[in-house]
Amino acid sequence: MAVPTRIESAEAEAEEFQPSDSGPATPERPGGARTPEDLPTGVLALRAGLWATVILCVAATLVHVFLVFLHVAPANNVSKKFSPQINAWVFPFFEQNWRLFAPEPESVNRQILVRTARTGPGGSFQVSTWFDLTALDHAAVEHQPFPSHTAQNLLRRAWSSYVDSHGGDDKARTERALMMQKYLTGIAADRVAAHKSGSFDFVQIRVVTRPIPASGSAAGSSAPKPAENRLLPWWKVPTHGK
Repeated sequence: MAVPTRIESAEAEAEEFQPSDSGPATPERPGGARTPEDLPTGVLALRAGLWATVILCVAATLVHVFLVFLHVAPANNVSKKFSPQINAWVFPFFEQNWRLFAPEPESVNRQILVRTARTGPGGSFQVSTWFDLTALDHAAVEHQPFPSHTAQNLLRRAWSSYVDSHGGDDKARTERALMMQKYLTGIAADRVAAHKSGSFDFVQIRVVTRPIPASGSAAGSSAPKPAENRLLPWWKVPTHGK
């Protein structure tokens, strides 16, 4: 009875070592580990894209932090040499005015209004009524648990930057002043077009500044200051509306 058992064993060994049509079988690696050559091309491309995106984001973050640091740091040789590049990156989108350890409370309330104009068929200058941009921002943040940063700061910071670059008059003497002028008028024109019908080609901005009375004993020591009314020139803008 031992002979058949040996024959079956020999046949099993022959089947085990019989070559296949697709070539020798690839031995399996311990633990099912796979090398990069075993992965599909799409997976490799996805991994490469993810790594490239991560590296690009890290590089952009480092550049941004470095440029903002040079902007807020005291003047030095590097910031003076690359001042145009730093200002081009920081203004107007990343402009800040932080007073972290000594905040200054607001001493005035500013109301920013705009009106539009267009040239009529007979060459007449048709002017609209004043539109209150500040009231529009206040309505957007009132009773909002998470108010929009744009509604709170965009118009206010645009006006502050305009005043810083123009001073007491409205003449743009530098490239940044001209940029802030276009930035402010662009905000005003876009908001009017979004909330009022009709076409227009010109905008004019008026800013009413009202002092906030001082609290406590300082309130009665001086007479209240009158409101200031600053009327900016008419400026041409791209045609808005239909």
